[in-house]
Amino acid sequence: MFTNMNAWKIVVAYGVFLIAVGLVGYASNPEKAKTALISGGLFGGLSIGWGILMAKGFSWARWGALAMTGFLTLIFGWRTWASWAAVFAGEPKQTAAILISSMLVASLVLLPFLLRACVTRR
Repeated sequence: MFTNMNAWKIVVAYGVFLIAVGLVGYASNPEKAKTALISGGLFGGLSIGWGILMAKGFSWARWGALAMTGFLTLIFGWRTWASWAAVFAGEPKQTAAILISSMLVASLVLLPFLLRACVTRR
C-alpha cells in the first residue's frame, strides 16, 4: 500500500492539506487568524518541498519530513488541547479547534507511514 516509491505523494498531499486548512482558518476570521495562514502556508510549503525532494530520490528528505511532522504533531497537540479548553470555557473558538484538530489527526496518520519509509531501504 504505502512504499517509499509513493511516500512523496502522501507528503505532498499533507502539505496541500495544511495550506488548505490555513486558508480556511484565515477565511473564518481574517482579523485574528493570520497565524493560521502563515503556519499553514509555511509548513504546507515545507511539506511539499520535502515531498518533491523525496520524489527526486533524496533519502534524507524522508527524515526531514518525519522530523517536521513529529514537531508539528506536538504543536498541533498542544494547540488542540488549548483550543478545546477555550471552547469548553465558553469561548467561541469551535472553528479553530476543529481545524487544529484536523491538522493533528492528519499528522498522526502521516507519522507511522513516514517512520516506515525511513526505516525501510526500498
